[in-house]
Amino acid sequence: MVSAEAARNVVGIIGNVISFGLFLSPVPTFYRICKKKDVEEFQPYPYAATVLNCLFWILYGLPIVKPDSTLVVTINSVGLVLELIYLSIFCIFDTQNKGRKKVFIVLFGEVIFMAAIVVITLLAFHTHEKRILFVGVFCDIFNILMYASPLTIVKKVVTTRSVEFMPLSLSLANFLNGCVWTAYALIRFDIFMLVSNGLGAFFGFLQLVLYAFYYKSTPKRGSQDVKPSEIQLPASDAASRA
Repeated sequence: MVSAEAARNVVGIIGNVISFGLFLSPVPTFYRICKKKDVEEFQPYPYAATVLNCLFWILYGLPIVKPDSTLVVTINSVGLVLELIYLSIFCIFDTQNKGRKKVFIVLFGEVIFMAAIVVITLLAFHTHEKRILFVGVFCDIFNILMYASPLTIVKKVVTTRSVEFMPLSLSLANFLNGCVWTAYALIRFDIFMLVSNGLGAFFGFLQLVLYAFYYKSTPKRGSQDVKPSEIQLPASDAASRA
């Protein structure tokens, strides 16, 4: 009979694989930027937000906050590195300097904010339970916001009756990611991972329902270039990852 801990590790590994796929989802956008040597209408803010999300989950999974959460730390560490690479590419090819300064300011602010949270966590809370509660609330807030962010395209889908700018692969990965990390949270009950990832699975399900409803009415236009601003679904979302 498989122990609960072994099952949890297996589910966590599957969650890492799915989350890794989500973190890689912006690659086509950044390939386009590198190829054209211009960020065009691309916006870096979703990826800067994902950096903060990953930082919070890394802190949450460290032994000083929640012991035995190595798989949470590993995937978010990978996600953090990838998001910083994406932002570096943006800064390199931001030829008109439209957002480079803002990226540095946002990242600097995130580092200061994160440092303050770490100090408060260590000095004001002296048990794992209190630290889990304090850090977990922030993790849930940012995770829910990132899971919900792809729903900003819903209005466009409904008004155009087209899912052209809502890729099925991202919606499916978002749904699966939420489901796997929800299962992970249920095996050894973790309310913070359960709430945000449960909602993530629900948001992903809504996207799939919307895709199925409008798929047939989507014009078949063949292969066209899509503006990066129209396909940007935070990586993130990913972030999640629990």
